[in-house]
Parts: sequence; C-alpha cells; structure tokens
Amino acid sequence: MKKGVIKLSSLAIGKSAVITSFEKDDLHIKLMEMGCVPGETVKVEKIAPLGDPISIMVAGYNLSLRKTEADFIWVEEVL
Repeated sequence: MKKGVIKLSSLAIGKSAVITSFEKDDLHIKLMEMGCVPGETVKVEKIAPLGDPISIMVAGYNLSLRKTEADFIWVEEVL
C-alpha cells in the first residue's frame, strides 16, 4: 500500500519510500549519480539533532544528504 507523494526531507526515521521524481534543478544529475533514481527504494536511517544532514539507505549503501538536497527529491511512502 502506498501513501501520497511527499518530499524526502519530510519522511520520518525508519520509514521507506520509492523515489518518484525530482525538482527541476541541475542537482538531480548529482543525486542520480549517487543512486537516487526514480523507482529506487530509500529508507531514512538517521536525522541529525538539528535536522541536517539526513542519512538514508539507497541502492544498498548509506548516503548522507543535506536537508536542502532532500527537498529536491519527491517520494511515495510505502506502508
């Protein structure tokens, strides 16, 4: 079962989601090179105490993103 589309930066710790799209920006190329491609499942592993950075599991490895970078990624939460 899936929920609505949200930004990766608003996904809670321990939750998984599928990447659906990116905001229109050149940053999407960098994100795709790091394994964040549409259709890939991501899981939020940790969030720093002040909310930045965010550690996610994607493509079999941990990746740390700034909150501003995570704001560019649209995901659909998986229940």
